[in-house]
Amino acid sequence: MRFPARKMILLVFALIGITLLGLSLWLYSFVTTEVAPDKPAVVDVKSGSSFARTASQLEEAGVISDAMPFSLLARWRHVTGQIHAGQYLFESTAKPGEVLDRLVAGDIRKFHVTIPEGFTLRDIAARLGTTNIGSAEVFLALCRDSEFLDELGIDVASLEGYLFPETYTYTSSSTPQQLLQAMVTQLQTELTPELLADARALNLDRHQLITLASIIQKEAGNVAEMPLISSVFHNRLKAGIPLQADPTVIYGIADFNGNLTRRDLEKTTPYNTYRIKGLPPGPIASPGRSALHAAAHPAVSKALFFVSRGDGSHEFSATLQDHNRAVRRYQLRR
Repeated sequence: MRFPARKMILLVFALIGITLLGLSLWLYSFVTTEVAPDKPAVVDVKSGSSFARTASQLEEAGVISDAMPFSLLARWRHVTGQIHAGQYLFESTAKPGEVLDRLVAGDIRKFHVTIPEGFTLRDIAARLGTTNIGSAEVFLALCRDSEFLDELGIDVASLEGYLFPETYTYTSSSTPQQLLQAMVTQLQTELTPELLADARALNLDRHQLITLASIIQKEAGNVAEMPLISSVFHNRLKAGIPLQADPTVIYGIADFNGNLTRRDLEKTTPYNTYRIKGLPPGPIASPGRSALHAAAHPAVSKALFFVSRGDGSHEFSATLQDHNRAVRRYQLRR
């Protein structure tokens, strides 16, 4: 039995219509159905990876139910070439369109690392080594790499003191160079023209300002005393008296064991401020905002000495006689 041509055409169109309707319903169901991963899923989208590969990764991770309609959705939106590389964390229920929006927006997984005030270069390298974007050795080598320092526009031997203590955000695709540059840039932001001008008025250039601030940072038990400690060092610099700062001596000792001895104080090193006058050749740690400000804005005082009271604060004295009395009271007594 043969169907008339007209009926055959109608049948074909009917089949096509049913197929399109079925496909539309399938796509609609896919687009409107939320999917929840069985557990938090991390999908690492590599740079240069095809969209089909990314869709497959999402399906394997349980973020979407089917890679093929997800690819069709991306093509319909004309965004297959607009996704960003990086690690994506998927924890909550989401529709495919919402997942696609995150890929296009580059809503990649972000991490944070905090550098405390007073950390030395070695301390910072060890902390940055936990970021998984570079080992401590890699970071330390970069901090002393002359070519990298030239790129940063810093005429120093190392980045000691030039990595500002702060909390920094990074991603899995960040590089050690990018993270270090962010820390140097933050320091440059803190060194405002006004702060540098105030330092110059005290005969301190940028490097000397950072150096003095690093000593203040290591000596101070609290922020409130920083201007007073600064005044002691400024008074000594003006009078030509050695700074006699224990933290600088310690910095100059290789493999310091934690016990500062008289022999250490008598050993001549570039950082032994008991043996040399003036500032050491460079910073001994990374100073924070308060220490930088204190170095350029010392308190007005005649103090030349200070000794720890043992509670985080210090006793300040203008004469050696008063200082010795304070030492007997707070140090020898213990």
